[in-house]
Order: sequence, then structure tokens, then C-alpha cells
Amino acid sequence: MSTLDWWRTGTIYQVYIRSFADGNGDGTGDINGLRSKLPYLADLGIDGIWINPWYPSPLLDGGYDVADYRDIHPSFGTLEDADAMIEEAHELGIRILVDLVPNHCSWDHVWFKAALQAAPGSPERARFHFTEGSVADDGTVGPPNNWKSVFGGPAWTQVDDGQWYLHLFDPSQPDLDWTHPEVREEFRSILRFWLDRGADGFRVDVAHGLAKDMDFPDLSDHVQILSSAKQPNHAHWDRDELHEIVREWRAVLDEYDGRMMVAEAWVSEESLPKYLRPDEYHQSFSFDLLMAAWNADAYRSTITSVYEPAKALGAASTWVLSNHDVMRHTTRFGLPADESWRTWPVTGPADALDTELGERRARVAALITLGLPGASYLYQGEELGLPEVWELPWDVLDDPVARRSEGTQKGRDGCRVPIPWTAAGESFGFGGPAWMPQPERFAAYATDQQIGVDGSFHSLYKDALRIRREHFVDDAELTWIDAGDGVLAYSRASGVRCVANMGAEPVPMPAGEILLTSMPGLTDELPSDTAVWLRPT
Repeated sequence: MSTLDWWRTGTIYQVYIRSFADGNGDGTGDINGLRSKLPYLADLGIDGIWINPWYPSPLLDGGYDVADYRDIHPSFGTLEDADAMIEEAHELGIRILVDLVPNHCSWDHVWFKAALQAAPGSPERARFHFTEGSVADDGTVGPPNNWKSVFGGPAWTQVDDGQWYLHLFDPSQPDLDWTHPEVREEFRSILRFWLDRGADGFRVDVAHGLAKDMDFPDLSDHVQILSSAKQPNHAHWDRDELHEIVREWRAVLDEYDGRMMVAEAWVSEESLPKYLRPDEYHQSFSFDLLMAAWNADAYRSTITSVYEPAKALGAASTWVLSNHDVMRHTTRFGLPADESWRTWPVTGPADALDTELGERRARVAALITLGLPGASYLYQGEELGLPEVWELPWDVLDDPVARRSEGTQKGRDGCRVPIPWTAAGESFGFGGPAWMPQPERFAAYATDQQIGVDGSFHSLYKDALRIRREHFVDDAELTWIDAGDGVLAYSRASGVRCVANMGAEPVPMPAGEILLTSMPGLTDELPSDTAVWLRPT
């Protein structure tokens, strides 16, 4: 793999900075905490780190409400700390991806503060979507249209002079108007700021949301909280106009060697290839596998629908099982198929969760995805089999979803709880008293209970990443194998096969030298919910 296309087959580890490692003992994760764990990540075998927003922010949406795109939140450190971290990561062969948040900023951003002080129709307001409200037949004034926030409730907030501003997320996150040339120039400058400091690329937040229908029509259909519509010509998702913006960004990145950007684009299978055109994103996350039903046919169909279009465009597929916005997959896989994992932490029943089943399936999913062509993104703690903390009490929840969903969802805090490093000690070795409470069961998942232990999640991931580098990274070919009902099987050009029994009954162990199994001790049979990597003999 050349240094210029490392991202095509790389394994990128997502760090939710607030919850990864606390370097100064104040209970909040920070850059120096991450620096102290770089050797751990290098030993695990990852190629890059994507760091969730670390900018100055009121933290009303976990840092995705950015007040200043060219600085570091004091709780997380300083620009000098970031520079040192990037340099130390590079010395270990690890690339750094910065999280870019272009759809919206914070209401604490200097631009929005100026907009609130300015008059309707002013240049300051032109950087955002300010408009007049709608007038009903009885003369009452309401929001300009019926658009809903992704977090619940209306997508418009009225200011003192009567105008309304758009926020597809929280009111603290006003949407920027990407038809404005100052907005476009500002973000090209932001890209160069971080590239010049050594960043290797960007994960782009809400990549499908920048362009809006400037007539602001009512929507006939609304999607569920924390979802995006996947329909043609939607008024504010996945509009064709946004691709001109992306091409401007790509031109900036192409001025630098070996840099890349990956899109968070919740779009249809038909639309995704547009984001992967040669002059646009290098990658776009595939979330369809994350949402796929647990059966071989669904996985095969979903993988094919992602792999084939990307291959045709010369792009790299991008696989993900968990991130900071969804329930951790060890818990997701343990719920019945008819349970909604977004609402289950509220509605229950608690005993619907089968923890052992979830962990077995998580191991299988790891081998399926890490064996596929393209890049894999791991969410911090995934390599420990960390479960969702779904039982967090309402009074500790920080996510705006919890307060805007009218009690129907607890939001995303359950996957953002600080991770455990040691079974003993304050906050399980995270640092000071953790900003979000950790459950006692985290002790069993701590790194000091897993590193070097045969059969542990950590050993599975470390072995998988080593074998991945040895056998999978030099080819982009995927060939499906018919291994019978309920079995997902494919081979790579190296001859190594992945065989995953996703059915209810055991199947005979396929022929070949076993390189890795999802569960230790497999010999003659491949039981239900197990997987194996095999090399021809």
C-alpha cells in the first residue's frame, strides 16, 4: 500500500475525545489522554484515528456545535497539544482525521452572534437561513414551514425581532447557508488550516445536508428522530447542488499529498455513488450494513450493493458497525429482530436483551467486515466488545435527543460512556471521576483484563488486524461462495476465505488451514453465529 492511498484499505479507529482517556484527572477525556494511549492503538494495529470534534463549543451536542473551527476546546487541550499528538501519531505510522462540521455551527460562533445583533436582511444574517414566519388564516404567525429537527421538534426557532432561523438539529446549531460565497471560502480556509498542521484528512459531518431548497417548501413526509430521508429531490437532504461544494473541497485536498475525506452521508444505495465520483469524496460510510438484518442473504445483498458501485468508480468501500450515533453493536445484536434499538432503552423489556448472543454475533460481524475489501472504521471500545450503557438514568443524560424527543428516546449517551482501561481504580483507569457514569460491568471489559488473553475481544481484533494486513490489503477483489443456506462465505484474491454461519444450525467446518475463528476451540463444526478465516492447504 503506497502512502498516497493508505485510506483505501486502512483501519481507522474513531476516538470520541471526551470519553477516551483523561490526561489531567478532571474527568473529561482530552488530547493528552489520547497521546498517552497512542502506543496502545499502534499495538492494536490501526492505521488512522478519526477524532470527534475537539473545537471550542458549549457542548450542547457533544461538540458538534462548533464555536471556533481553528482552535481546541480548553477541556480537551490546546493547539500545541494537537500539534504534538499529530506528530507523535505520525511517528507511530498513524494518520489523523479531523471531524469537519460544515452543515451548522454553534450559536456561540462569532458569525451567529453577529447575526443576532444585526437587522433582518443584513449581510450578517445572510450567512444563515433567516426568514419570515408563515401566517395562518387566523393571523397567527408560525414557523416558515413544517420541517422537523433530526433531534425532534420543529427545525425553526424565532428570534426577538420576529424572524426565524433554520436548525436541522438543535436550536444551538444554526444551519449555514451554503449558497453564500463567504461560507464556502471560510471552509476552504478551515481545510487548509488543519492540513497545514499535519492532519491527514477529514470526516465530514452531515455531508448530505448542506444544500436546501431555498423556496423552503413543506414536506409531505417526515422521518423518525435521528434518521434521514432517502428520497429523490428532498427539500434538505441529498440535493444535487451540494456536489459542487464537495468538488471545491476535493480541489483543496488534492493540493496536498496523501490526504483524504470521508463522508457521513445517510443516503440511498442509488445516490451513494455520486459522493464517490473521482473529484468528490475518497470514501463515504456505508451504514446499510449497520442496519441490515442478521441473516446471510441480507448481508450478502447489502455488501454487494456497496462494494460493486464503489469498485466501478475506482473508490474504496467503507465498513462500519458502530459509531457515536448508534447503539453499540454488541448490544444491538442481542435484541430480538422486531425490537427498535433506538426506543428499546425506554420501552424495554429489559430481559429482551441476550448479552451472550450479542457478543457472539459481534465477533462474527468483526470477521465479516474486517475481511472485506476497502476500509474499516472501528469505534472506540469495539475492540473490547464494550456494550451499550442503555440503562443510564434520565438525570445524567447529555444528548439533546433525550430532551427533544419528549421522552421517547434516551439518545446516544449510552455509546459515549468513558471506556474502561483497568478493572480497578477510579473510573476504571479512564482518569478522574468520569463525566458520564460507568456501570460496574465495565470492569470485565477493561483492557487490562483482555490484552494478551486468548479468546478475548481484544485478542480477536488484534489478530484480525494482523492477518488483514498480511492477506487482505493488497487486493480489492471479492468473490462470493455458495456455502448453503444461512452461511455467508466469500474469498479474496489471496485465496483466504471468510465463512460465517449466520443460520440456526451447525455446519461442517470448511476445508483449509484455520487462520482465525470468532470463538476459540472450533474444530469439526462451525456452530450457529460463528465465523472463520481459512487459507487453502
